Amino acid sequence: MLTLQKTNDAAIISIPTGEKSVEDSLDKEWLLTNDRGGYASSTIVGCNTRRYHGLLIGSLNPPANRIMALANCLEMVIFEGEPHFAGNSQNKSSGKVFNLSTFEFNEKFAPEGFAHLVRFRRDTGVHFDYQLDKFKLTKSVYLLRSTDTVVLVYDFIRIQGKAEFVLRPFIGLRDFHRLQKSYARVCSARLGAGLLVRYDTPEAFQGSCELFLSCPAANFEKDEQWWFNFVYRNDRERGQDFTEDLWTPGFFKCHIDSPTKVIFWANLSNQGRLEQLTGTDIDAVCEDLHSHQSTVVATAKTRDKKLRKLCLAADQFITERQTDQNHRTTILAGFPWFADWGRDAFVALPGLLLSTGRFDEAKSVLTAFAGAADEGMIPNRFDDYSDTAYFNSIDASLWFVNAAFQYLEATGDSETFTHQLLHTIRWVIESYHKGTRFGICADTDGLITAGNSETQLTWMDAKYDGTAFTARCGKAVEINALWYNSLCLLAQFYAGRDTENAKHYKGMADKVENSFCQLFWNERAGYLNDCILPDGSVDASLRPNQIFAVSLPFSALPPHKQGKVVDVVQKELLTPYGLRTLAASDNRYKGTYTGPQQQRDEAYHQGTVWPYLIGPFVASYLKVNGFSRKSKRAAAEFIQPLMRHLTEDGCLGQICEIFDGDPPHKPKGCIAQAWSVAELIKAYQLINS
Repeated sequence: MLTLQKTNDAAIISIPTGEKSVEDSLDKEWLLTNDRGGYASSTIVGCNTRRYHGLLIGSLNPPANRIMALANCLEMVIFEGEPHFAGNSQNKSSGKVFNLSTFEFNEKFAPEGFAHLVRFRRDTGVHFDYQLDKFKLTKSVYLLRSTDTVVLVYDFIRIQGKAEFVLRPFIGLRDFHRLQKSYARVCSARLGAGLLVRYDTPEAFQGSCELFLSCPAANFEKDEQWWFNFVYRNDRERGQDFTEDLWTPGFFKCHIDSPTKVIFWANLSNQGRLEQLTGTDIDAVCEDLHSHQSTVVATAKTRDKKLRKLCLAADQFITERQTDQNHRTTILAGFPWFADWGRDAFVALPGLLLSTGRFDEAKSVLTAFAGAADEGMIPNRFDDYSDTAYFNSIDASLWFVNAAFQYLEATGDSETFTHQLLHTIRWVIESYHKGTRFGICADTDGLITAGNSETQLTWMDAKYDGTAFTARCGKAVEINALWYNSLCLLAQFYAGRDTENAKHYKGMADKVENSFCQLFWNERAGYLNDCILPDGSVDASLRPNQIFAVSLPFSALPPHKQGKVVDVVQKELLTPYGLRTLAASDNRYKGTYTGPQQQRDEAYHQGTVWPYLIGPFVASYLKVNGFSRKSKRAAAEFIQPLMRHLTEDGCLGQICEIFDGDPPHKPKGCIAQAWSVAELIKAYQLINS
């Protein structure tokens, strides 16, 4: 049984020894991020369970083109005694070996470093405390903020006798979506006081990268090896290839006979752009990380410890997108595998940036996406390897409009809004009204219709082998709730400024309001239809999309119908971790998200729980109950399991993407999701305001 201790600055997990201990520990993960979209991540015992785990995953074209550079390290402390081995070849010295590392091979752990691990801690870095009779050691991992550099610090706090410390790095240098096999041609060469690792066919690998390794206190001994069939159990559960071969150039070795620190650096860069690590001070690194976290908390202007933890979670998604012209702030949708998505960015922006006081970064995100608009649409996502924008979303543009108006309300920055955002907002409205990509247009009733049975334009966008599992073509309920909200926001903005425009948008909104109630309200069921199909038939699936018709600033529903929506969503869809995407009573309901991709995609929006939906649900619940003290107490209970999840389950310090629909609602999908954190922040602030 793992024991969690809470302090002001970090969560501390005590780890008992034993085989069951490591099994429990593999469900708990950690994540460090930098300003470039790079990260480091693994489990609390240091055993990688995903292809996306590693000590250094860097970005060659921030935040895209990410490379799993340094997978892990074999670490040993050796005292005088019997012969030992540092891999497949015998080391020249001899001694009793204490392994710190844990790897999994074919359902066997070897070595079993978890047996010596007593605590895991997380603050500006992550820390593994090892304690034995002969020594006490803390291994710390820090990720530098502005470069793709990781530093491992081995702090020998106590040691009895003479020992050697051996560190063998395992190299990936692969696209972080793929796995490496032993036919990869990797090589290394001495460079100054360190080691340079790259592919040995640079002429055939233009634009590739190189990894520089340095351990100033140790000597490097060349001993090239391939280690085969590392097992990644989470990939196996997801029905993916789950074994990998990793290459190691040799090992670093140094003598230890008194308390000391051994520091190991690794830096990933494009070829010819190697970062100079010589002279870098670890104390300066730690101070920079601490200063940044202090600034994040100070900017949020809160002393609430829970909200401070949420602010630090939010910070991990804020990064830079580099273009030929400049660097702009963007929001990564989730770790480990998502880049920046328009829909996710503008759902998340109010919670991640406005609620936390980061107004300049909010402005940068809004103006960057506005500058990338095309045919009156905001990009839904950017390519994983380039700046190419994709526009396969109907709602990203409408969420942009909502976020832009929330920015204006939060900041009063009318200059930015008027000169850099308003043109794009009006362009979106005009294009959606007259028509743009995917058949997006306003019907004669004023409502937005789009798509066909082969498209997936809403957030319920799972598609596999040409099949869109939730096509939701025609008139989707949340799209028209967003459309009505956008028109009302524009009419409100122009009131007192421009009578003609105010009248124009008010007239459009009134028409939508009348049609919305007529078409979407299902009197027999007592809730909103999910979609009006192109042939006029009704999809009355009980889904959470209707909650946005209540939670948005402007609702087309009268108050008593808003209350009915909240009641049915609470009764049929609410779980401890968010809202189910489909009522469990529906014969299409999938209660478990697992297995191969097709099986997972079928379940993605057919019952799987999404924690980000707790935000609009709490906002709606409080709204229909007049923000009473009683309703706030009830809402606090609704979010309590997610607040515990933030510090105790899954990826520590984060909120995951999804949970199983069925109890016990295991966390699934991305280990850290931007809009999950953002909407929890908004809900928490509403409850405690």
